[in-house]
Amino acid sequence: MAKTPREEPFSEKLRVPEALTFDDVLLRPMESHVEPDDAEMRTRVSTNVQLNVPVLSAAMDTVTEADLAIAMAREGGLGVLHRNMTVEETAEHVERVKRADELIIRDVVTANPDQTVREVDTMMEREGVSGAPVVDDDGVVLGIISGTDIRPYLEVGQRDEVREAMTDEVITAGEDVTARAALELMYEHKIERVPIVDDGGTLTGLVTMQGILQRREYQDAARDESGRLLVGVAVGPFEADRAEAADEAGADVLFIDCAHAHNRNVVDSAREIAGTVEADVVVGNIGTPEAAEALVDFADGLKVGIGPGSICTTRVVSGAGMPQISAVAGVADVASERDVPVIADGGIRYSGDAIKAIAAGADAVMLGSYFAGTDEAPGRVITMNGKKYKQYRGMGSVGAMRSGGGDRYLKEAEEDEEFVPEGVEAATPYKGSLASELHQLVGGMQSGMGYVGAASIAEFKERAEFVRVSAAGQKEGHAHDVVITDEAPNYKISE
Repeated sequence: MAKTPREEPFSEKLRVPEALTFDDVLLRPMESHVEPDDAEMRTRVSTNVQLNVPVLSAAMDTVTEADLAIAMAREGGLGVLHRNMTVEETAEHVERVKRADELIIRDVVTANPDQTVREVDTMMEREGVSGAPVVDDDGVVLGIISGTDIRPYLEVGQRDEVREAMTDEVITAGEDVTARAALELMYEHKIERVPIVDDGGTLTGLVTMQGILQRREYQDAARDESGRLLVGVAVGPFEADRAEAADEAGADVLFIDCAHAHNRNVVDSAREIAGTVEADVVVGNIGTPEAAEALVDFADGLKVGIGPGSICTTRVVSGAGMPQISAVAGVADVASERDVPVIADGGIRYSGDAIKAIAAGADAVMLGSYFAGTDEAPGRVITMNGKKYKQYRGMGSVGAMRSGGGDRYLKEAEEDEEFVPEGVEAATPYKGSLASELHQLVGGMQSGMGYVGAASIAEFKERAEFVRVSAAGQKEGHAHDVVITDEAPNYKISE
């Protein structure tokens, strides 16, 4: 009797497909008519939100708070606020970003005509303003007072009332005023601020010369329909209260923030949140086509990355993960059929890695360590061996979990020793301004588009081809056989 083939259910598991990451591939150069500086970087990050550069900052407590989110949006990208803060603090950070470059300032510092000159001078110094509309108890504009008006009174009559020092002939405008119209009023009347009033003369806002000039400085900023800076917010899959507060505060995109979003409870909760908010909802992180299939029917975007980050230890702690290039490509295969944007989150060390992620199907990339060393990041500056660094930690580290991020990994504990961390606490070299770092990153990505001959992100994704690289090829691609004497801004010796 012939033997039946022995079943090998476990040996079969070892007949596995290959999965690749950034160092395993290179873009194949092609004939090109595109100069890198002319490559258009505009992209969608979610169904209804478009960025001028395809870059997001990570929702990490040593990377993105209001200051860095403002800087990111001014440069055309998107900052995603972390969630290791109270719900009230989340709303405050969103509002700070939204107020940063408003044409019409809504939270206006005002003076009362019965205040003394000294009181108003102290108030303006405390609030950081150089002038203020003077209003009555009903909010009707009576005049305007500035440092120039106050200065003589400080010398001779500090107790004089504001009504004596203010300018009572006030040039005002309505809600429909444009930046150009406001500037023309300022030029004609030699003033630096124009109160915005309703039909009854009640103050509703203020336009300042400084605000207009600041907006002009950031021509490529990512803004909403009202001209305010864009901002994203990370919310836990079970944080309906944070999602609601962020949405009401004006967040443009909510990021359902979980280390493994292909979890039935997470999927159900994310679907529920997406159905209750006005903001777009991006869900992550995932790493497989099957995960994309579970989310793509309701998500406005998908975020990809299971363990690729520099401070993430998920793969060695849990034994689970997916190399990033393969993860992005697998998710993009599904998402592209539904026209849902894909964000590659993590593992990007160089600008070349970022543009490879786009070639693999991503619409944008998210970075943490790349921006953690900038001035705008909240991490504290430390000095080691005479060199400056900034604090940087994974959201799966004990410290971040203790601060409230444990549910990102579907874990909760009261004491440090009860956590099973999937990240480390570290330091990253201090880098200076975010604008400089982003310039190097985007410039390198544009170079990659030039080598492929693509004038836009969409064309690049269609044209780009990969070649497989050997270990020798990887070594050849780096600086070698020399001693580097001066570090390049986009290639560090320590790397």
